[in-house]
Amino acid sequence: MPLLKQLFKPTNRDLLKRIGFTLVALAIFIIGTTIQVPGTESITKNLGFLELVNTMGGGALQNFSIFALGVMPYITATIVMQLLGELIPYFQELNKQGHVGRQKINTYSRYMGILFALLQGYAFSFMFLGRSASATEYIYISVVLTAGTAFLLWLGDQITRKGIGNGLSLIIMAGIIATLPQMFIDAFQGLVVFDGTAQEITLGVVKFILFAIIYFAIIVGVIFVQMAERKVPIQYANKSTTYGQSASYVPIKVNTAGVVPVIFASSLMAIPGIIASLINNESFSLFVQNYLTYTTPVGFIIYVIFIFLFGFVYTYMVFKPEDFAKNLQESGGYIPGIRPGNETKTYLSKVLTRITCLGSVFLAIIVALPIIFSNVTSLPTSVSIGGTGLLIVVGVALETYKQIEGSLLSRNYKKGYSRR
Repeated sequence: MPLLKQLFKPTNRDLLKRIGFTLVALAIFIIGTTIQVPGTESITKNLGFLELVNTMGGGALQNFSIFALGVMPYITATIVMQLLGELIPYFQELNKQGHVGRQKINTYSRYMGILFALLQGYAFSFMFLGRSASATEYIYISVVLTAGTAFLLWLGDQITRKGIGNGLSLIIMAGIIATLPQMFIDAFQGLVVFDGTAQEITLGVVKFILFAIIYFAIIVGVIFVQMAERKVPIQYANKSTTYGQSASYVPIKVNTAGVVPVIFASSLMAIPGIIASLINNESFSLFVQNYLTYTTPVGFIIYVIFIFLFGFVYTYMVFKPEDFAKNLQESGGYIPGIRPGNETKTYLSKVLTRITCLGSVFLAIIVALPIIFSNVTSLPTSVSIGGTGLLIVVGVALETYKQIEGSLLSRNYKKGYSRR
């Protein structure tokens, strides 16, 4: 492969060191997921709505390790800060201050993430230890889990600065990949009946092969959708596009929101279950179990609706047609055939609505697949087809690949330029 050949050239040793640092840091994270909180045991019961947290943490929650919370509290805090940036004038001003404002918002997000980690740590210790433990034990476990999240935030920063790619995203991706071997082992053991007849064993092997084929076919589909985009052509009044030149355009991704709607919807669906565990009310717990978990028909419909709606909300937070139309007009640009100003805003809103509708439907289908699959088969909940994990892995892998490729291209460009 051309990229690998360029990567292992002697002139790119510093880039190899950055990749090596990233791999070592991720190995530390994987080792940490196996270290249990002192005085606790692994969780044997079904995690239910917390399965997403367990998957993104590399099985750390199931092990009740020091990294059981992962970086989910910080991700939740980041989403909340983005929502506050649209509602509170102070945060709106920070968004307009550029790099300095973003640094302040990031600092607030970290403080809020630590606070969320402390609250979630206490809730998890209460949920899984029951009411037999003392207040000191609850606080002790909460502090240990919060410290684990704080360490992961620091480790992610080190990867971003000294390694390659976005540190926190790579930690999440590493956690998901770490669970894949066990998932395929569970699928094989669930589909292949070793104590049956030869015909049953053969049928089980065929089912497992079909499972693997479907799984990798979904990966291909996720890659295709993640890379799909609508290119809106842009023309500038002071520039002319001649034959052979590439016209300017603004790319609008089909899935602009990424996995943020899924994370936010999962967080909302988890709140009733956490409250039910804390208040220990039998009627409320039964209501949550029957209607507010995504494994039930009503909860599943609510979950899908949340994902679809948050897909629109977050997309319009990231890509604002009114601001884009205003900036485009101020820079002397326009969309061919569309008048600057309100017509451009209306046109972009229509395009964004259609694309976001398609992207949100795709996101809902991908997330719904493992839930439907687990309900129609007898396989354990650890086995899933599709889901949020694939979206994260594919998205992070593509971004990291592009960053490495861009770094190599810029080095070759500078090298060629210096010879002139």
